[in-house]
Formats: sequence, structure tokens, C-alpha cells
Amino acid sequence: RLNNRTQILRKEVVIAGTQESVNKAGRKSEMVYQLQKRSKEFKRDLEFVLCSNQAPVTGNSTTAPQMRPLCGWYATNDSRGATGADGTTSTAATDGTQRAISETLLQDVMQNCWASGGNPTVALTGPKQKRAISAFTGSATKFDKTEDKTLYAVVDVYVSDFGQLKIIPSRFTRGAVTAADREVHVLDLDYWALSTLRPIQTVDLAKTGDAEKAMIIGEFTLEARNEAASGILADLT
Repeated sequence: RLNNRTQILRKEVVIAGTQESVNKAGRKSEMVYQLQKRSKEFKRDLEFVLCSNQAPVTGNSTTAPQMRPLCGWYATNDSRGATGADGTTSTAATDGTQRAISETLLQDVMQNCWASGGNPTVALTGPKQKRAISAFTGSATKFDKTEDKTLYAVVDVYVSDFGQLKIIPSRFTRGAVTAADREVHVLDLDYWALSTLRPIQTVDLAKTGDAEKAMIIGEFTLEARNEAASGILADLT
């Protein structure tokens, strides 16, 4: 039976009594407003962790536990550069020699997933690789919709011999913000799940002086029901 570690995420809010008492424009309670903002940050942090390449950590009284994220699960349909290596139950995946993405690389991963029993429907990618996929030769014919002056030069769905793949850009894949993204995740979503040990909840913390404090906390892990149904194109330039 496969296993993963849970990871605790939290956000804290500290509000001075004055901030909570004064009459503010646009909101009644400063505490409620800040908790709403932290909730959005919490969900973004969770998505970032799920797409990261961190080593799983059991955790103890001095070390925080860490889950095995998406990048660390691939072992069957992994297209990596030279010297690249898969993650394990205790290590992160090892980056290899980078190379350019190509249709052949994508098709090879999809074929391997299909041969392993998977039916990938989503390619999760950063902005640079999204543009590279839109430049595949299979989409060399661009369409100009003259009546509304619209030029279509994008691939949102890639149709291969092994099914349709929806190309979804993500801000949370590795290097996405700097456009240095290295990976494309080819996913059969039926075999991945976010498992919750403790759902997101707000906990009041002990008051310090004139400040009110609260914490948003939750504990989650990534459930890999069959990693062989999905694949990765790693070490891309």
C-alpha cells in the first residue's frame, strides 16, 4: 500500500484593538477582512506545494512534516533529461540536463500512459511551455477571423492518437512566475486526489496585549492512486 505524509499549512492574523474599533471604509471588521485575504493565500500556498519538488519529511518535535508532491510521484512514464532521477519516499526528484519540448516527447509520454492503462486528459504547464505547445507544427495553420479582427494562434486542446489533452497554464508549476518552467504534467485526474486530515479552520489564538490574533490552519496530503496513469515531461528549457 502506498503512503504519503501530511503537511500542515497555516496563516496567522494579528489585529490591533484600534484597527478593529475604528470606522473603516469598505469593511466592517478588519479581522474578517484579513482572514478572507489569508484564506486566499492559504489556497495558493497549497496549490504551490502540490506542484513543487520537495522531499517528503516524516516530521518530529523540531521538524515540520512535508508531503510528497506531484513532482515526486512519477516513476513509470517519466521523460527526463540526462542525469535526471525520479523522487522517492524520502527524496525529491533530481533535475537533469535540460532540453527543448517537442511533439515527439509529449506523444511518447501520452503513449506510455495509455499503454499503462491511463487516459490522460490534462497537461498542466507553465507559461513558457504553454507557448511552446501552441507553436507545435500540428497547429501550423493559424486562423484569422476577419469579421472581429481576431487571430487564433493558440493550442488549448491537443488531439493525439491516444486521446485529447487539455492544455492548462498554471502559475504554480516550478518556475512559472519567472517563465523558466521546467515541466509539463500529463495527468489522468481520476487517479489523483487531495486528501484532508484536518479541513481548513479558523482558530482563535491567545490575546497579546491590545492585539487580537487568529490562525487559519489545515492538514493535507496528495493521494496518488496510480502514478502510472500519468506522466511528466521534465528538464525542459
